[in-house]
Amino acid sequence: MRLTMVGTGYVGLVTGVCFANTGNDVTCLDVDPSKIEKLKQDICPIYEPGLTELMKHNHAAGRLHYTLDKAAAYKDADMIFICVGTPSDERGHTDLRYVEGAADDIADVIKSLGPNQKPKVVVVKSTVPVGTTFMVRDRIRAKVGPTIPFEVADNPEFLKEGAAIDDFNKPDRVVVGVENDRTGQLMRDLYDPFVRNGHPIYVMDVLSAEMVKYASNNFLATKISFINEMANLCEAYGADINRVREGMCSDKRIGNAFLYPGLGYGGSCFPKDTLACIMMGDKAGIEATLSKSVHSVNQRQRDRFFDKIQAHFKPQGGLTGKTLAFWGLAFKPKTDDIREAPALTLMRKALGYGAVVRGFDPVAGENVGREMGKAATIVNEMYEALKGADALVISTDWDEFKSPDFERIGKLMKSRTIFDGRNLYKPASMRQVNFNYYSVGRAAIIAK
Repeated sequence: MRLTMVGTGYVGLVTGVCFANTGNDVTCLDVDPSKIEKLKQDICPIYEPGLTELMKHNHAAGRLHYTLDKAAAYKDADMIFICVGTPSDERGHTDLRYVEGAADDIADVIKSLGPNQKPKVVVVKSTVPVGTTFMVRDRIRAKVGPTIPFEVADNPEFLKEGAAIDDFNKPDRVVVGVENDRTGQLMRDLYDPFVRNGHPIYVMDVLSAEMVKYASNNFLATKISFINEMANLCEAYGADINRVREGMCSDKRIGNAFLYPGLGYGGSCFPKDTLACIMMGDKAGIEATLSKSVHSVNQRQRDRFFDKIQAHFKPQGGLTGKTLAFWGLAFKPKTDDIREAPALTLMRKALGYGAVVRGFDPVAGENVGREMGKAATIVNEMYEALKGADALVISTDWDEFKSPDFERIGKLMKSRTIFDGRNLYKPASMRQVNFNYYSVGRAAIIAK
């Protein structure tokens, strides 16, 4: 098939590259000239394991193209996938301006082709509030009139940053929302190469497909906030959240996915999608009480962790003049995405109390440098961040942080103090190496 991806962000680029890799002819459209130029040079704008290699392979094979020309991108496409951003505004409401703009551009092109064209399928892949796909349909129809043929579908993405290529190529399920059997069969044919592992393609109504994405992400966010609330109770009563988690997750009804205590969720999906559920509830007059609580618990989790840092340094005159070293700046490992990253929240709080912050991340350092400017020092080596530091704050669980040289850490730092927001180390081990050690849901270890 001839496919066009509208937007070369995380979803659009991964989707386009993977479709090209199964033999489709894919054009990736964007409005950013510098991004398109880099893509034409096989320079990937995001860090995602395996993506650059697939880009190069399919570009060289002539199946993957990049353009700024909307008319050329839409003219010969069988399917047009809208993969633009849907950020939250200052109220937490979903901003649909980019979706609307894409719909208008598509309408202008298909109108110019006349009524005798083969019907194109406009697929909304961006995460959008329920009803948005029909809004796109109605917006296009209003511009092209009653005689121009086209169809719409919704096809939510379920990609985990850091594992997106594997997720797309071996999906747990594919969800498609359509208005008719023809479109449903086209989508089945397109995705057939990806579900030969026996996993299902669910073809359903459009509104339900849109809701599946929000329901899934909101549930996963709920699990994260739940385990963090349990961790806080464990701290209050002297229990160990790791042992509690072991006993709880052995119940097959519960399982262990997304039940790891820490600094709360971040990134571009969970915060935005939880807020979107709250917004949809408000608009429908149905208060999303649980979603509001999930969001509130998540926001407080970072504040609670920062309270530990402040409490430790209070007898020493507070944070003013103290140097905090941060290991991990991305919101999760295997990505350079810093949207809603806990590290940035903690760094900004520390700066507000007069601390000096220094950070290291294997891939996200450059992004944080642009975001924070001169306020933070970003270094290129994990131990370099520790020189003269009063404390180490671990905010992302990259593998290279899991078995460090504690003797070297102790010699580099001014104070043997670690605030571990990801519970990477065993408290007994930290007692043996004589560190002040604060984690999540477990008792603090105080050096002798």
